[in-house]
Amino acid sequence: MAEINHFEYGWITPALSYTLSVLGSALGLVCAGRIRTAQTPGARAWWGLLAAWAIGGTAIWAMHFMAMLGFAVAGTRIRYDVPLTAASTVIAVVAVGIGLAIVGTGRLAAPRLLAGGVFTGAGVAAMHYTGMAAMRLDGSLSYDRLRVALSVLIAVVAATVALWLAMTVRRGLAIAASALVMGIAVNGMHFTGMSALSVHPHERTGEVTGAEVSGLLVPIVLAVVFGVVGLVYALLAAPTDDDRAGTAYLDARRDTEPVGAVTPEPAPDPVGLRARSTLGQPGTPFPSRRSTPPR
Repeated sequence: MAEINHFEYGWITPALSYTLSVLGSALGLVCAGRIRTAQTPGARAWWGLLAAWAIGGTAIWAMHFMAMLGFAVAGTRIRYDVPLTAASTVIAVVAVGIGLAIVGTGRLAAPRLLAGGVFTGAGVAAMHYTGMAAMRLDGSLSYDRLRVALSVLIAVVAATVALWLAMTVRRGLAIAASALVMGIAVNGMHFTGMSALSVHPHERTGEVTGAEVSGLLVPIVLAVVFGVVGLVYALLAAPTDDDRAGTAYLDARRDTEPVGAVTPEPAPDPVGLRARSTLGQPGTPFPSRRSTPPR
């Protein structure tokens, strides 16, 4: 059995993976909150897609890849099958999107939440083990069944809690606290699944095909950066509840104004008080009694 190192670069990779999971969870919770306040089905679908990308693409899949940067096996190089790696991304985003659709349509009830959590958790676990199957190294992989089952259970529980938070949490402080908890759950599921892995080296070494980590790192980092920037821009550009309330108030005032209303004439000014109000303006001559025409 080959020696496995999950933290080849120390605590840098787990710290970055936890940061990504918290950031993606926070953005996903904010986007999920917009689903509840969306006025049209198209707007709800749009915010659901953004929430699925934030949670599935950033908080789960990008976190998985970042943690895998610190994974090393003694005596062999690790490469990745690009189509399977891309498929694992799609699995994560689609699983979260379907889970949000299950709990976001209709009244939030326990059976609906449980169904969404089971489906999403199974999808997250499928993403993890698809990403592991994309590894190419000079050895064969085997898994401890008990730890695999434990990782799937953690994924289901974490997904259920995440969906419940996405449908109930609204305040900023609660969103931040929920994102920290979701980050712990996602990382816990990942490293539990990684602890179930064993690598048995081949007797004869051969050429390992696939893409190296360095070749995948740049496009993945760019995708995460542009994805996060796009999510932030979409959240900042979208109208808030206060904006909608202000627009509704102005529309109501506009509707209540009578058509063809005439501006009232100014009231009479027999003493000349209105003329005296121009004394403070530059270039206005000071009125004098001498300049007043005789009556």
